[in-house]
Amino acid sequence: MQRIAIIDIGSNSARLVISHIYKNGAYNMVYNQKESLRLAHKVDGSGLLTEEAFSSMLETMRNFAYMCTLYKVDKTIGVATAAIRNANNGAELIDYIAKETGIKLHIISGNTEAYISYLGVINTLSVKDGIIFDLGGGSTELILFKDRNIVNSVSLPFGAVNTTDIFHTKNEMKGNVYSDLRFFLASLLANYPWLKQENLPLIGVGGTARTVAKIIQREKNYPATKLHNYAFSVRVFRSFFTKLRNTNFEQRKKISGLSTERNDIILAGCAIISCLLDATNAPEIITSGCGLREGLFYDYYYKLHNEPVVAEDILQKSRENVLGLNSVNKNHARKVNELVLKIFDSWSELHKVGPEYKPLLETAALLHDIGISINFYSHARHSAYMILNAKLFGLTHEEQTICAAIAGWHNGASKNYFRSKFYKDMVDEAGWEIITKLACMLAIAESLDYTETNQVNTLIPIYEKRTAKLIIEANGPLNVELQQLRTHLKWFKKTFNVPLVLEIDQQLIS
Repeated sequence: MQRIAIIDIGSNSARLVISHIYKNGAYNMVYNQKESLRLAHKVDGSGLLTEEAFSSMLETMRNFAYMCTLYKVDKTIGVATAAIRNANNGAELIDYIAKETGIKLHIISGNTEAYISYLGVINTLSVKDGIIFDLGGGSTELILFKDRNIVNSVSLPFGAVNTTDIFHTKNEMKGNVYSDLRFFLASLLANYPWLKQENLPLIGVGGTARTVAKIIQREKNYPATKLHNYAFSVRVFRSFFTKLRNTNFEQRKKISGLSTERNDIILAGCAIISCLLDATNAPEIITSGCGLREGLFYDYYYKLHNEPVVAEDILQKSRENVLGLNSVNKNHARKVNELVLKIFDSWSELHKVGPEYKPLLETAALLHDIGISINFYSHARHSAYMILNAKLFGLTHEEQTICAAIAGWHNGASKNYFRSKFYKDMVDEAGWEIITKLACMLAIAESLDYTETNQVNTLIPIYEKRTAKLIIEANGPLNVELQQLRTHLKWFKKTFNVPLVLEIDQQLIS
């Protein structure tokens, strides 16, 4: 096992993330710490980081170094961005920290920061074309990508903290102040005509973007708390920002989802987002919970394994990672997946479920047993919960909920169990009909390898003359498999309104 620490020193806050990379290649985060440094505030008139900046930075880095020691970190990757990059004595601070704590931070350029943020987004969101904005405290990185490749990028010297300081928007932002701020930002953005695109989403990275998404979710009583891949329209943002602009510092303390440490800079941050929407002509904003830190990790991880730093199939990659993190019979999981996908393809005229659901069924099939690590007897429900909360990239929130419900229902768990909980607010009636069909097919596929001995050699699913049929050639006895299959025949008949006939080595069973 390898222990990796990622340290990100931004203009507003400092972060330490520690992850484990296991021998089988799976990885997960085991520790996360955030400290509010506000280095962008701690710069004097000569562009020098103040004594307060040095002392607060040292205290934070000593804490980080202590935690790295506790977790026995093997490798530390640390970067410093805009506040230290732009300060006249930034390099001096970095040398001071290295001498006092042993942690060597690298001051990265704006273009490098943009590229690393892009890696964090592109490896966790299945968006083909878009514009990323990484809105920090002292800079904003903008990245245009098409076909998942960078086309243009730029780092601009304004963020939520320094824009707040320049335009004095800590308390409120009304009248001429907002007009002046918009003019300032629009003038800068006009230098980059490539920002103006047609119908490309704006993808938000950073604390301001996450905070906006969190507030909007709570205003709508959104059933999930997950922010990554949460999308909302320009109209929703404009309505939110209009209301926010009419609040002062004290009033904003009552806004659910707005933290105390971000209360004073949220107006400037939202003004930047508003101007970016004007400049890009984007129809919606997609929230990314992954950015610079994740980009640093993926850059290291994929190079360590001699793989391209941009994953071709992020759902497949994240699915394999979740599988690798759990103690399950992976051969059984892959066999069940193989069988259920063959059933899905061959019975398309029977189930009439669109091909867009095939990756969801595949995800449920591969992960249907991960709940065994908690409790075998209720493992399907535990699998559902784990899938629902796993880092599965490339799925919308609704799609991930559907995957969880399929896996949780595959061994006959009550439909009402899922309807009465979180799931009922995420999936509509049509979605539940599809889940019923996919869960039933998964149950059949799992039954065919119930002993986990890979006895089924050949499976030929047929649908003709209002009858579904499975022709099976086996390597050995299927007594247990057949017994389990029979428990699902009534469910199958009720779901598809046709009987299921089994032909085992030329012997008909119904």
